[in-house]
Order: sequence, then structure tokens, then C-alpha cells
Amino acid sequence: MSQKLCVNVAYPLFNSPSQHANHGGSRVLKIETLTKCFGQNIAVDKVSITVERPAMIGIIGRSGAGKSTFLRMLNRLTDASSGRIVFEGRDVTTLRGAQKRAWQSQCAMIFQQFNLVSRMDVVSNVLHGTLNRRSTLATMFNLYPDSDIHRAIEILDRLGIADHAPKRAEALSGGQQQRVAIARALMQDPRIILADEPIASLDPMNAQIVMDALRRIHEEDGRTVIANLHTLDTARRFCDRVIGMLAGRVVFDGTPEQLTTGVARDIYGADASFSEESTSTSIETLDRGTVRALRDAEAAV
Repeated sequence: MSQKLCVNVAYPLFNSPSQHANHGGSRVLKIETLTKCFGQNIAVDKVSITVERPAMIGIIGRSGAGKSTFLRMLNRLTDASSGRIVFEGRDVTTLRGAQKRAWQSQCAMIFQQFNLVSRMDVVSNVLHGTLNRRSTLATMFNLYPDSDIHRAIEILDRLGIADHAPKRAEALSGGQQQRVAIARALMQDPRIILADEPIASLDPMNAQIVMDALRRIHEEDGRTVIANLHTLDTARRFCDRVIGMLAGRVVFDGTPEQLTTGVARDIYGADASFSEESTSTSIETLDRGTVRALRDAEAAV
């Protein structure tokens, strides 16, 4: 099937939780003294974290704290200098070749700048989430089975942007493009979703729409979501657990309720003049009902 046919199929409704909801249950992700050095600079310093069950985890900290490097090591985009990443008893840091690529499918990555092919239509961008399990020939000629095409559109519909499937990615707003990136990650059917500053370049309304989508994916699918965030209000509102990093080390690991202003000052290495408003997107002023209405209105544009 050619790429053109990707946009000429019926758009099914998809309002129910993921058909892959069997992602729930106990799954252990254990990170042991994970370290990354760039020359003499220690970007991530002996980080140890255990995730015993699917969770929505926010990582906060000032610029240069090591948050992005940490996520890139989890996905194996960057190799660790030392330490281990163990998922369900398997040491991910030792994987090579096809096994490493398989892990990167199970541990999907969402980036701040979306990383979409701007001149390609939306549904084809989503289908790129299947590249790790496709043949070179099929990839070269953009050949996708009907089942993958329908599933891509189902995911877009779930995220409220199925009507934009035939459009070029560059024609969408920033918030819509980030939801396309989320859809591409979901096409991988991952066990874990890593989001590196997913709302840093978005306005407050779109920031909340994207975070609401990630939260629903965690709750409905039972997937673990780990997001680097630059706003304390976002971490408190959407995450079950918050991890604070400073100079490559974990200096806080607790609940949103435990993330007080005093703790935040320690995480950011700030003095008494520190104000949470400097990290706020003010998205807490919109309730979830309003956000859903805004998301529906935006998708209709």
C-alpha cells in the first residue's frame, strides 16, 4: 500500500481505553548507581531509583541538572559510563543490536521539539512508530498494512486529532504536533514512555492538554510515564511521584504533597528569594472539564 492510501481510509471512533490494557500489574524498573561522564564532567552521578509498578513520575531540576541525560540513558540513546538499568530482571545496559532496538521500542521517547517529518502527513508520522519492527524494503517504500493504518488513526482519534491525519505535520499547532509525537510513541506499544520537557515550548492551554493526554495514557493503559518537567505546578498536578535532581544527583524523591517551597529551593539550589511563579505555567487555573472542551474545540479547527 502506498503512502497516499494512508489518508484514504475511514476514521473509526475510539473512545475506550487501549486494547493493550494488559500493561498493568507489577513491573520492576530498577536503576542502580547510574552514572554518565563527559570527560571530567559528571552529568549524572550515581542515580538509584526503583519503580515497582506503573506510575506517572515527574523529574524536576534546574537546567544542567542531568535530567535529559538520565532519560537518554534509560532509552539507550546514550550509553551509561557505569551502573545498571534493570527491567523485569534484564540488564538493559548490556543490550546490543536487535535487542537494544527492541528495548527502545518498549521504552518510547517523546522530545521537546517533536522530531516529526514536517512535510509528511500526520498519519505517516505516527506510522513511523513501527519502523523498529519493519523490514528495510517496507520502510523504503512506505508500505504499511491496513491494520497499522487503522490503529494509527485510532490513536490519533483517542488524542483528539484524527481529523488532522491527512495534513502535513507542519500545518499543525505546537500542541497538536506534540500529540502526534505521543501517538507515534503509542504505535510502538511501549511499556514505558519517556517525555523530555514535553511542554517546554507550549503555551499554558496546550501544555495542560498534552499533560492531560499523558496522564490518561498512564491511567487507562497502565503504562509508566516518566517526564522531565520545568514547572512545579505541573509536577504536583499530574504526577504520583516527583524526583528532584541537582548537579546530576537525586536530591528529592517523594510525593507531590511533600514537594514544598522549601524543598523546591533545595532542588533548584536557590535562596529565600526563590518564587514558584518563576517555574509556573499557570495551567492550574484551568479545570479538567475546561481542558477537554478546549481540546475538542482545537481538534475541530
